[in-house]
Amino acid sequence: MKSFRLIPAIIAAAMLVGCVPSDKKETELTQETQQEKAETTIIPSLQIDKSYYRTLTPYKESASRGLVVSNIFTKYDMKEVETGLMRLSQNEFDTENYFFQEGQYLAENTVKNWLARSSKEKDGLNPPTTDSMPAEERATKAPIYLSHIVEQNYLTKTSDNKVKLSGISIGLALNSIYYYQKETYGEYYEKPISEAELIEQGKKMASEIVSRLRTQDELKDVPIVVGLFKQKARNDIIPGTYFNYGVAKAGQNEVTDWKAMDEEYVLFPTSESQDVYRDDSKNFENFKQDVDKYFSNYTSVVGTGFYQNKKIQKLSIEIPIQFFSKLEIIGFTQYLTGVLINQFNNIHVEVSVTSMNGPEALIVKNANEKEPYVHIY
Repeated sequence: MKSFRLIPAIIAAAMLVGCVPSDKKETELTQETQQEKAETTIIPSLQIDKSYYRTLTPYKESASRGLVVSNIFTKYDMKEVETGLMRLSQNEFDTENYFFQEGQYLAENTVKNWLARSSKEKDGLNPPTTDSMPAEERATKAPIYLSHIVEQNYLTKTSDNKVKLSGISIGLALNSIYYYQKETYGEYYEKPISEAELIEQGKKMASEIVSRLRTQDELKDVPIVVGLFKQKARNDIIPGTYFNYGVAKAGQNEVTDWKAMDEEYVLFPTSESQDVYRDDSKNFENFKQDVDKYFSNYTSVVGTGFYQNKKIQKLSIEIPIQFFSKLEIIGFTQYLTGVLINQFNNIHVEVSVTSMNGPEALIVKNANEKEPYVHIY
C-alpha cells in the first residue's frame, strides 16, 4: 500500500483544484457603479487555480439572484448553467487579467419579463400562443424554449487604480423537452425539442438580448458572450451542458462567430458509457469490482465523467456506505487510495465516501500525479 496524506478540513476544498497561492498582496481599488458613485473594492491576493477567476470583494450578488431555483428543473443544471458559463467565458476573458462579478445589469423583473411569452409580455422572448390553441399544437408549434437567463460580469484593472466593466457573459438555458398538460391537473406529456431547433431559436434570442443590452450606456462598448445551454430532462441525475456560443464584439449589436461546443456529462455504469466510452467504462468497472471485494454486503458506486471533445477531463465517484467506526473508515479510505493510484493515471478523479451521517472521506487525485490528497472528516 502506497502512502497517503491527510489534510486539514480548512484547506481540503482548496486542494480540490490544486491550490496555487499567489504572493501578490490584496489590492484596494475604486469601482464605478450604475448609481454613478464610486465604491471601494478589493482584489484578493489568492487565486485558487488558473482555471478560476478572482472575485472582487465585497461580493455583489446578482441583480436577479434566486430565479435559477424556480426556473431550472434539476440541481445539477442549476450548478452547471453558472459554472459552465464561467468556463466558457475563459475563451474570451482570461483569468489572469479579468475579475469575476455576478451580473448587475439584468434585474429580476427584467428577466421574468424576457422569459414570458410575447403574447403575455411585450418583451417576452418565448413564442406567442392563444388561449384557444390546443396543448398538442402549442407543444409542436410554440413550446417554451427559454427557461432562464444567467448574467456574469467581467472587470479589469485600469491605469488610474480603478476597475471597470470589460465584458459580459449571458447564458441562455434552453429546454430540450417541453412538458405540457392536455387538461388542468391532468397527466404531463413530453415533446422533445431538437438541437437544430434550439440553435435556431437560441441565436435569434441572443441577438435580441444583445440589442436590448446595448441600450444601457454602460454596456454599449463591451464585448458580450452568449452561450446556449441545453437542459436535461427533469429526472436526470447528470447536468446538461453548453453546446454553442457566440460573441458580440464591442459596440456591435449582432452576435457573430458562433462556435459549436462538444461537452457532455456521462453516467457510469450505464450501457451508454459502455458503448461510447469503452475504455473509461472498463476502468470504472475495475474500480467498482475492487470496491465490491472490500465489502461483504452490496455497496453502490456511481461515477460521473465530464468530457470535452470526446476526451474525459474529470471523473467524480460517489460511494455511499453504511455507518462504520472511525478506524474502519480510515482502513477503507487507505484501501480506496491504493486502488485509485493503480486504476487511474491521466485523468482528474475525485472520490467521495458518504454515510447516513454525511461525508466520511474525500480522495482527490490530479491527472498524472502519483500521490492523491486524502481527507477523513
